[in-house]
Amino acid sequence: MLKLMITGGAGFIGGNFILRQLQQTDNSIVNFDILTYAGDISKFKSIEGNKNYKFVRGDICDREVVGKIISDWQPDAIVHFAAESHVDRSIDGPSVFIRTNIVGTSILLEEATKYFYALSKQKRQCFRFLHISTDEVFGQLGKEGKFNETTPYNPSSPYSASKASSDHLVRAWHRTYGLPVLITNCSNNYGPYQFPEKLIPLTIINAISNKPLPIYGKGENIRDWIYVSDHCEAVSKVLLKGRIGETYLIGGNCERTNLEVVKTICSLLDGIRPNPNGKSYREQITFVQDRPGHDFRYAMDISKIKEEIAWEPKYSFTEGLKETISWYLENQDWWAEIQQKKYRQERLGIIEK
Repeated sequence: MLKLMITGGAGFIGGNFILRQLQQTDNSIVNFDILTYAGDISKFKSIEGNKNYKFVRGDICDREVVGKIISDWQPDAIVHFAAESHVDRSIDGPSVFIRTNIVGTSILLEEATKYFYALSKQKRQCFRFLHISTDEVFGQLGKEGKFNETTPYNPSSPYSASKASSDHLVRAWHRTYGLPVLITNCSNNYGPYQFPEKLIPLTIINAISNKPLPIYGKGENIRDWIYVSDHCEAVSKVLLKGRIGETYLIGGNCERTNLEVVKTICSLLDGIRPNPNGKSYREQITFVQDRPGHDFRYAMDISKIKEEIAWEPKYSFTEGLKETISWYLENQDWWAEIQQKKYRQERLGIIEK
């Protein structure tokens, strides 16, 4: 049994990770999250009263609070999910990404290092700081090749630049201070509880709401997609089996163009919930002005994590999409409440300017 401190656990991936941990292990967890626009604790209703779970609202940029929660909780590991993560929002307002993703990570590293040095020798051998990052730090690929753990960083957006900076900080803390760190860089996630501004939930929700399905440019940009439970399983295995100081790429082996993604969702919805007007949901597809600095293609070589940790994705893209579509159809109250708050989602057509 481990005591885990999860930063950003009210977010999409962190929340799914916590739920999975409490369902499948005896680990105890403190969820440390500031609850930004994308933070949501309603997903934890099923574990209310669980003695192994605690939520603490706080900002990773608040050094005093970070130090206190680490000191009070005495974690065996810190899993750092907390981040501002939407590329479009980083283009509109980059400063919050710099504050959270770079400054916040540096503060967390400093306080984790103080805590680490205060531990007994035996406990130091067990402690881990696992930093969750993204494939976007590597920039873009052409039509061939894949990213691997030695690919040079070449970020294109304020978001990816801020995550690249945080990755470098984590490595520097390992090399300079001996903090036992691990880093994972993952491809595009999808699944339950993803905020409605992201491509897959946005497409599902807009389709059944009879709204346009916006696609940037010609829809030719390619991403590698992974179902969130596969990602969470990989993170769990890296935490337990990963080599200190190492980076592991996590991908779904599911490369698709954005247009293919949207068309697949439409086809599945045509079968699961036919459009009342008798038309295919594909007729709602709308091409919009491309995102500035939009990377063409991402793809992940996952041979390292497969060989060293015996992990590979279980869900095919179609299987994961079916699960995701079903979840959003069955949980309309969840996303409807979010949309009513009218966050700044003009770029993706949820609300008009």
